[in-house]
Amino acid sequence: MTVTLTIENHIAHLTLNRPDKMNAVTETLIADLLARVAEIAASDARVVLLSGAGKAFCAGLDTANFQRFLTEDLDALVMERTHGDANAFQAFSLALYDLPIPVIAAIHGPCFGAGMQLAIAADIRIASPEAQFSIMEMKWGLVPDMGGMVLFPRVLRSDVLRLLTYTNEIVSAARAAEFGLVTEIAEDAHARALEIAQIIANKSPSAMRAVKRLIATAETSHDRAHILLEESREQRALIGTPHQIETVMAQMQSRPPVYD
Repeated sequence: MTVTLTIENHIAHLTLNRPDKMNAVTETLIADLLARVAEIAASDARVVLLSGAGKAFCAGLDTANFQRFLTEDLDALVMERTHGDANAFQAFSLALYDLPIPVIAAIHGPCFGAGMQLAIAADIRIASPEAQFSIMEMKWGLVPDMGGMVLFPRVLRSDVLRLLTYTNEIVSAARAAEFGLVTEIAEDAHARALEIAQIIANKSPSAMRAVKRLIATAETSHDRAHILLEESREQRALIGTPHQIETVMAQMQSRPPVYD
């Protein structure tokens, strides 16, 4: 299995699992990841912890794919919309982004190309100090085409996005944090990501989903009235619900909340 999934205490541990190939992305890995994301969506998970096995988060697209580009029907491979408004390559990152629960990426080693587009789909990215980042596609005479151009502009300034895309420069975790690609640097990125995931998993599940929707609205809408109305709608839908009442009672009684 090129992508593994375990769900413990409402935390979905989603792991790229081609350590001998630095988790380079193949068609099989894409299909496995999409299947695991569908399992998460149908589960009781409240947060996802995304990581890579071995020495890398993800070194990018497996170069064996380049041979396919020379022999297969490119219209069918690239242009066909097989996953809603996206092809399978784009769904690779967008399916993760579209999950209604938070996603935290723990990044170590190389995070290049397809791996960078997957990481950018996470709500929060924790990097180890030695992690490296690159929007790598220009190295191969290509453009980012795995959902990156939906996601990168929400994180990066236009000039920074252009610099990293035009040059395919490899940047350190520290510089990536300066650019906004990384949320936080931690000596043990996985441990820190798990710590955050545990905090999120113990918050009201309905409030967490609501605030993720609300942030997405605020990021994509330029209509002040619409954003304010969505604030009110989300809040009105939460007030007095079992999750909200349990949150208040747990606070008043100084105990951990228990959600159904």
